[in-house]
Amino acid sequence: MLTATKVTKAFGTHLVLDAVDLAVGPRSRLGLVGPNGIGKSTLLRLLAGLDQPDEGTVERSPARLEVGWLPQEVEARPGETLRGYLARRTGVADAEADLDRWTAALATDPGDAIEPYTDALDRFLALGGEDLDARAGEVCADVGLPADRLEVEMAALSGGQQARAALAAILLARFDVFLLDEPTNNLDFAGLDRLESFLAGLPGGVVVVSHDREFLDRTVTRVVELQEESHKAVEYAGGWSDYVAARELARSHQYEAFDKYRAERSRLTDRLREQRNWAVSGVSKEKKNPKDHDKAQRDFRVNRTEKQASKVRITEKALANLDVAEKPWEGWKLQLQFEPEGRSGDVVARLDGAVVERGTFTLGPVDLEVAWQERVAIVGPNGGGKTTLLKTMLGELPLVAGERYLGPGVKVGTMDQARGLFAGDEAALTTFMREAAMPQLAEARSLLAKFGLTARHVDRAGKRLSPGERSRATLATLMATGVNCLVLDEPTNHLDLAAIEELERALDAYRGTLLLVTHDRRLLEAVEVTRTVRVDAGRIVSAQ
Repeated sequence: MLTATKVTKAFGTHLVLDAVDLAVGPRSRLGLVGPNGIGKSTLLRLLAGLDQPDEGTVERSPARLEVGWLPQEVEARPGETLRGYLARRTGVADAEADLDRWTAALATDPGDAIEPYTDALDRFLALGGEDLDARAGEVCADVGLPADRLEVEMAALSGGQQARAALAAILLARFDVFLLDEPTNNLDFAGLDRLESFLAGLPGGVVVVSHDREFLDRTVTRVVELQEESHKAVEYAGGWSDYVAARELARSHQYEAFDKYRAERSRLTDRLREQRNWAVSGVSKEKKNPKDHDKAQRDFRVNRTEKQASKVRITEKALANLDVAEKPWEGWKLQLQFEPEGRSGDVVARLDGAVVERGTFTLGPVDLEVAWQERVAIVGPNGGGKTTLLKTMLGELPLVAGERYLGPGVKVGTMDQARGLFAGDEAALTTFMREAAMPQLAEARSLLAKFGLTARHVDRAGKRLSPGERSRATLATLMATGVNCLVLDEPTNHLDLAAIEELERALDAYRGTLLLVTHDRRLLEAVEVTRTVRVDAGRIVSAQ
């Protein structure tokens, strides 16, 4: 059992987590959701023991419980091979180093070293260190990585191969509790199936942060939402769809309770105002201007008027005792709108017998034409050539054979997988103002703020932004430039679930040409496409 009790964490004056409770037992399948920047990755690091909470505790029972954290980015180290990466991410490299240290200590001080050596050996074996090399070859082959890749540096692997390497690290790991941060990023459909199958048969516990709604529905049985307004955790039973239904029902009840409270408060406030007016003006008027001089009648009217004071006190008490119902939290929401400024020619792009070579990989020959306002989904396995096809159509890669045509009036806006526009040393604000052709500083800051990017974000170098922040900055640029051909390569990676739903709405309303590469199954269902092009092994295998 891995247990977090009243865990609180702040960075400076910024509170991230407030008294969060969490329990992960055998076969727990827990999905962690909430907007970007809310603290999901922070909580995973606390659960993994990589960081310490300011208050509260994280406990492992037994103490030797193996907890493995796999971050959302590959984070390969300089000179690290695929084999070394797998050993590190599975915890075997660290366990082996610990075992070697205590093995050496046995030679000089066997009495004191024997117990730590035994513990280190047990950990090394429990993590699968004894047969990791043999299993690595099998698993890599299973996910589509040739055996000769094991000795290749991670930096030399393609984006698709790095995604497969991250998947292989999960499949090879033998942790008691898996902490997975966006494990579905860049996985193709086969990889998603393989990961879902692995998690289904895993005896240990799983805590997963994911933007993939289909994946959450298929894998988790509990959803924990980190709330933006309170920084606390609220738990729901079931998968993503169950969570959405329960959350909306709860919000509906909150609104009903708030409306009822507001109506009753208004009614009592109006009554109190009238009663106070009667109590004050009525007595004063009677005393100053009596209707007659009969003392008994005058006293009767004064007493009747003074009874209003008693009614005032009753109403005041009812108002004070009214149960307050808070209005449901309405946090910041992304609002996207892509408006093409002018149209292109009837033919947006065309490839005739086009061939491109990238190292040992060859794309083509390819024959493909995209017309104005077509909405094309490009699918296929990782490494099959989807991104290469996009770059070829846009003229970013040289042809070794064939012809390429980009139509007149085409204004292309691209969101690449790496979010490379905001991955350099230049301040994000400077990049945005140049790319969006927006010279007014105040206007640029105002638009970026609508994407949740404030001064503390945009004055940083782009490479210091989080993946989610770089994604939102890219979307802001696309919205500001009025492009008439949107080219999106895995756009849902690193976006939170609310932003993905807003992207779906914006794409549905977009009236330009759309080229979309994605493995997000719900996105493909939600966004209407006119044609699906399947790419595999450098060839277009279907285009319907």
